[in-house]
Amino acid sequence: MDIRIGITGKPRIGKSTIIKAVIKRLKAEGIAVGGMLTADIQEGGRRVGFSLEDINTGEKGILAHVRHRQTGPKVKVGKYIVNLTDLDSIGANSIKNALAQPDPIIIIVDEIGPMELKSKRFIEAVEEAIESGKSMLVSVHQRSEHELVKRVKKEFEMFEVTHENRDEMANCIVQRFRGSEV
Repeated sequence: MDIRIGITGKPRIGKSTIIKAVIKRLKAEGIAVGGMLTADIQEGGRRVGFSLEDINTGEKGILAHVRHRQTGPKVKVGKYIVNLTDLDSIGANSIKNALAQPDPIIIIVDEIGPMELKSKRFIEAVEEAIESGKSMLVSVHQRSEHELVKRVKKEFEMFEVTHENRDEMANCIVQRFRGSEV
């Protein structure tokens, strides 16, 4: 039985930290994972952007940055300029590559938020992953009204990360996947 888990919560509550802890534990148990991670880019103690990484290949890129130089039209979310080139070539491809792996594999998508949703290729990759029936762990933007986020919230077992539960959340998620005989 495939497990579909979504986590949400306020910005900077620790969703990505939880996902990284889950990945580390699953890999240590020999459970295959693939997909995409995001992280803050800090300069002088301030967040200036977001990186993205293919979990399997380790390839990294820029998701968005306050000073990103982009050819073509600029796509902005707040003060950040979204790097559609890296989002498509690394982010969307990391999900598609995980889909191409032999079963079983858990597909990780951190995160489905306003920046990622600017990419049609990313949306298509996530939709394809959902249709695949493979186990998934995704984080979604708490207040998003995008159709893809609504679908995840409806079809996945959702957990809201809070200050009170975040220290135990990774254990809870790993237990759910372990119990599914992935």
